[in-house]
Order: sequence, then C-alpha cells, then structure tokens
Amino acid sequence: MTGAPPSPTSPQIGPSRVVYENKYQTVTAVRVNFGSFEKEIFVNDHGIRAGVLFVRGNEVLMVSQYRLLPRDMAWEIPGGRIDAHEVPETGAMREALEETGHRGRVLHPLVFFIPGLDTCDNPTHVFWCDDFEVATTGESHGDPHEIEGQAWLPFQECLDMVFTRRIMDSMTITALLAWQAMQTRRSTISIA
Repeated sequence: MTGAPPSPTSPQIGPSRVVYENKYQTVTAVRVNFGSFEKEIFVNDHGIRAGVLFVRGNEVLMVSQYRLLPRDMAWEIPGGRIDAHEVPETGAMREALEETGHRGRVLHPLVFFIPGLDTCDNPTHVFWCDDFEVATTGESHGDPHEIEGQAWLPFQECLDMVFTRRIMDSMTITALLAWQAMQTRRSTISIA
C-alpha cells in the first residue's frame, strides 16, 4: 500500500488498569514494551462521539459554548458523546437536536477520525446535512445547559477562524476541512 507506515515488530502490551473513572471518562494505564525501551501509556476513554455539519447555502450552523482550556467561548459544530445503545448517526441527530433544535432529515457521512491514536480513545463520526427542519414547539430548541448560543456563519469565515485560531475544536476543524475537500473534489469532477 502506498503511503503506509513501515510495520514495526509488534510490541508487548501489558494488561491495562483503571486509574480514574467517572460517568464521562475512564483513564487506564498500560505498559508497552518495545524491546529496547518500555513506556507506560495513560489512555483517556471518552467514548464515541458524533457531530453534524449543518449546511445552508454558503453558511454552516455553529454553536457557542464555554470551554475550560482556552478559558473562553468557542464556536463548534453541534455534537457530543453518543449513548451506548445508539449508532453514530442516531447519536449525532440527538446531539444536534438537543443543542440546536434542528433535526436532520438525512445525515450523510462526512469523515471519521480518532483525535489521539495513543492517549485519547474518542472515535469521532461527523455527518453533514442540508435537509433539516427546526423542531416543533415542545421539543428541544437548544439546551441552555449544552450551549450558550448558535448562529449561521459563512463557511469561508469559519475557515478563516480555523487559521486565526478562533476555532480550535478538533471535531469542528476536521468537519470544516473535510467539507471543503469534498466540495473541491465535486467541483473538480464536474469540470472534468
């Protein structure tokens, strides 16, 4: 396979032990022996998460939330941890409805990624949706415990915010860049 990394000799992986756990995460420690050296790796398992990039013309729906590490409000696509009984698409729809009050009629897979291949076990599914409705009265219209606000922002402005470090969330950055790549590929194919 072109571009594949070289195959190392398989390390010996010891048993993992839970060093911390709460309802949001589990941290385990595991010893890995590479032959000439050994490491103890701490893996933070946050579960599977999913998000939705809602698209309306040249705009995308973003939510704002306070985030501890930047100590500021952050623009992000709606999404979060999916429940144990959910498939990624169902979890993405639920999260989007809870955070924005928007229900996607059809979600399309956009990209799958894992934010950290060593220390962060957080498989992430991102979908895109341009066929949606606003939930009816009595249904969720943006949970104030989930988000502070939401806005339709121009896609190009969101890309600019990635490169000026005003959008720093990995799921949002990955979604925006994947959407741009998909649009570029579509326009290249239609020109050819």
